[in-house]
Amino acid sequence: MGDDDLESGPHLAGTVLPHERPVLAVQEVSSGPETLINRDLSWLDFNARVLALAEDPSLPLLERVRFLAIFSRNLDEFFQVRVGGLKQQIALGVEQRSADGMSSRELLRAVTQRVREMVARQSRCFIDDVRVALRREGIDITEFSTLDDEDRSALSAVFSDTIFPVLTPLAVDPAHPFPYISNLSLNLAVVVGDSDDGTTHVARIKVPPLLQRFVPLPDGRRFVPLEQVIAAHLSHLFPQMEIVSQHPFRLTRNADYELQGDEAEDLLEAVQTILQQRRRSPLAVRLETDSHMGDEVRNLLVRELELDADDVYPIEGPLDLGGLWDLYALDRGDLKYSPWRPVTPPALSAAPGESPPSIFRILRSRDVLVQHPYESFESTVEAFVAQAARDPRVLAIKQTLYRTSGNTSPIIRSLIGAAAAGKQVVALIELTARFDEQANITWAQLLEDAGVHVVYGIVGLKTHAKLTLVVRQEQTGIRRYAHLGTGNYHPETARIYEDLGLLTADPGIGEDLSDLFNLLTGYSRQREYRRILVAPLTLRSALLDLVAEQSRPDGHITIKVNSLVDPAMIAALYRASQAGCTIDLIVRGICCLRPGVPGLSERIRVRSIVGRYLEHSRIYRFGHGAAAKYFAGSADLMPRNMERRLEVLFPVASPQLRLRLDEIIDVELSDNLRAYELHDDTWNKVKAEPRSEPTDAQERLQELALRRAHATA
Repeated sequence: MGDDDLESGPHLAGTVLPHERPVLAVQEVSSGPETLINRDLSWLDFNARVLALAEDPSLPLLERVRFLAIFSRNLDEFFQVRVGGLKQQIALGVEQRSADGMSSRELLRAVTQRVREMVARQSRCFIDDVRVALRREGIDITEFSTLDDEDRSALSAVFSDTIFPVLTPLAVDPAHPFPYISNLSLNLAVVVGDSDDGTTHVARIKVPPLLQRFVPLPDGRRFVPLEQVIAAHLSHLFPQMEIVSQHPFRLTRNADYELQGDEAEDLLEAVQTILQQRRRSPLAVRLETDSHMGDEVRNLLVRELELDADDVYPIEGPLDLGGLWDLYALDRGDLKYSPWRPVTPPALSAAPGESPPSIFRILRSRDVLVQHPYESFESTVEAFVAQAARDPRVLAIKQTLYRTSGNTSPIIRSLIGAAAAGKQVVALIELTARFDEQANITWAQLLEDAGVHVVYGIVGLKTHAKLTLVVRQEQTGIRRYAHLGTGNYHPETARIYEDLGLLTADPGIGEDLSDLFNLLTGYSRQREYRRILVAPLTLRSALLDLVAEQSRPDGHITIKVNSLVDPAMIAALYRASQAGCTIDLIVRGICCLRPGVPGLSERIRVRSIVGRYLEHSRIYRFGHGAAAKYFAGSADLMPRNMERRLEVLFPVASPQLRLRLDEIIDVELSDNLRAYELHDDTWNKVKAEPRSEPTDAQERLQELALRRAHATA
């Protein structure tokens, strides 16, 4: 999903930085479906595009399995955050209307209808298509009831050895209160009969989440859903009782918890409290059930979980297809994308047998732009931090860390090594990165123990900017080197997220980052910056000014973001279109702007690319030719990015690197295999024109990266 695409609800409410620069006056877009698409329905459109990849027979089979799993996990997060927030509003009697004019109840009804249609598509895709294709390839997700005695005996041994010891049946009757059903847990509701008195009872068994979702048979090619293995051995759990029926179900609870101002005095303790609240959330928001579950058991669950009938989603086939990640891990390279090995950018490459070059020496003469995963994260960003950690002339390293891989991360190890060498090392860690809070707490404490100065940013602002500043003593004096990126310092996501990073020794950017880190770690009234755009200080007003500059017949605006939601920015783009400006928007996920509407947005085109890699970079280009202005960075066009986050957009000034950004934009605008275009409120797959060359933007960018690498080999 990218960084917190689904964030909602109340936010940190502490000391928020004031806007000292006046914001350009903007006519707000009037609420209503005529001008804005609902953001939640737009996000569901995005997830439908993910599902379409699972349905695409031209993709490698296990990649289709992966997209089914991604679709499921995306939907889980959507219900925990967005639907959880809606149901909270309704429960509290807070009738807030969305920017497009929908009430919470209207939106919840629309979401429910849309999700039911999508889940039915997912089930058909899995049952009628993907599972059949897997079977043809020797990978069979089979039913326990179809197994022969030998296979059943093998699974009985697995059950006895590894499953039975961790199961705990919980009775539901007047003597036993209804058990707490944890968030996203898969369960069995079991109806048992007592032959002595003829009564029936209901019990709940939680399917252990740490066990494989699909249990392999001895041949390693066939798999049985874990809940079916448990169901087949219920007599071990309820001896001398009749098993009347059993039905799997899965519960989703609200996870939309945020810090309030009075909770933030001890941020670490407050985030730990939030994690406890999320684990024990009282508000259930979705019940997925076996499609054959009887009314008696379903009504019991609805009543005890305080759900409405519309919150129940009967599913054909196995529940929780997010567990298909287990199958994707199979060693079947013939059923996956061809492996991609990221290349080292020519500027940072070394001849065979030579040591890697000094990144500092290179940056003194030129900036370097890297695009992951086409170009290596290891030989660029990780190498930059590692060289800084080892270099005796480096005095300080300062870095923002939103998500990373913890103590296995080379960057974390480099920071620890730098601190051990006596360098001044500062890590600004965002504890409130959604669903990564516990991981961030763990490695924040690891860094503190190693002597790194760990800070948690400004109360009231989530630090989302991706920045590294290196301060080095040189013969001519202090020189600053920097990395500014669009993505996280996470080596795993760098292999699957498309992101940009700028390595630079630009003095203006270096001085800006020094000022910004002083703001983040200490006390500062710094409100203006030389080169970078900073939210919530200068970003919104600067972007509105840049849009206004292009609001003329010969104006050009091209923007690539993950999400376009902000009503003020949408209004400005509408006005630019009406003034004659040509606007191209590449929006991966949520887009609330309606393009191509006569009299409103006739000169705006919107497209989305969903493919092998998660499109994650943000690029802003205003104008064309030598006079154009280019920026990249961490900020999407959403109210939270403009107002409630510390975001940075950085300029790209080098003519050579500006051509690289042009190339990326041109390739993505030429995609006719994976791209969709938005017309008013409807997304349509782009179709290649007759005799036109089929273009997959991500494959093309791989080819261009290889061409650059080979040109200097």
